[in-house]
Amino acid sequence: MKITKLLGVAATAALATGALVTGTPAAASSTTSLLNAEMVPALQRDLGLTASQALARIQSETAAGALEQSLASALAGSFGGASYNEATGKLRVGVTDAAKLGQVLASGAEAELVRFSAAQLDSTVDKLNAGERAADGAITGWGVDTKTNRVTLNVLPGQSGVVDSYLEKTGVDKSAVSVVETAGVPTLKYDVRGGDAYYINNSSRCSIGFSVNGGFLTAGHCGPGTVTGSNRVAMGSFSRVSFPSNDYASVRVNSNWTPRGVINNGTRVSGSSEAATGASVCKSGSTTGWTCGTVGAKNQTVRYSEGTVYGMTATNVRSQAGDSGGSFIAGNQAQGMLSGGNSSVTYFFPVRPALSATGTSLVLG
Repeated sequence: MKITKLLGVAATAALATGALVTGTPAAASSTTSLLNAEMVPALQRDLGLTASQALARIQSETAAGALEQSLASALAGSFGGASYNEATGKLRVGVTDAAKLGQVLASGAEAELVRFSAAQLDSTVDKLNAGERAADGAITGWGVDTKTNRVTLNVLPGQSGVVDSYLEKTGVDKSAVSVVETAGVPTLKYDVRGGDAYYINNSSRCSIGFSVNGGFLTAGHCGPGTVTGSNRVAMGSFSRVSFPSNDYASVRVNSNWTPRGVINNGTRVSGSSEAATGASVCKSGSTTGWTCGTVGAKNQTVRYSEGTVYGMTATNVRSQAGDSGGSFIAGNQAQGMLSGGNSSVTYFFPVRPALSATGTSLVLG
């Protein structure tokens, strides 16, 4: 529908050149050792890359994610959001103060003068969220789009006429909002498997997102209830469920199960550094398998018929019913758990706020 430290000299230089080419044999070998064997072929298939381009892209995207966080802090109120430019391999950064364009360029990123700061766009989303109950049913969601420097509001085809009255009720700056007609209504993905399947109350199925101390994270709309594993062996029960508003849950497993820092094809989980908008991301789902795409707009509000969820991230990753709760991962960094979507977009709920809210930490591989 989207690291807290500056990079080392070598990584920053690589980001500045933006080249999506094979690195040195040592660098390629190092990157390969961090990835599951199936991830690079999936990136090749879904993003149209060669193996060396896939490895180089992961490296430059990791650098871009770190640089985004550094510049967001340094630019403060003039930071207008950022996105990964796959054509150049660089981070594109918006700024509202022309005097700071040079500071962005000096960091190795691309710079663009924009009208709205990231804080202003987030504030617009907050106002829309506050008035969410007044939104017409044809409005399916909204969220920040850093590529356009606007808040995109999604509405069903031919229903754009309902938007103005809602914007007036919420009191937002209409110039900060762009209206986009979307083909379908987002729906939750029940009764299907994402990563490893598990069963709720011996009935519906969902999938494990990421292992945490004492259990795992998954989608909130999958709970509550008792849980059995894919082998129908008693597994545990939901210890925390948050849906709607959020879409995360934690499951505490019994002594028959050992949480491990991998997802179901063996990919190791090494952390939870957030990937930039435009960066590649893959998901594990038992219905559609490994599928890859790119991170879209962040801070998305999605209005399911079952309830509204805030703060999600949109992707163009292919998914179908049965992938609910599945793992979204960029390189070896956990990104979030699959929530739902429609034929053109899949949303995930970010893993970091889920970890914070549940008081859990990732089990690392």
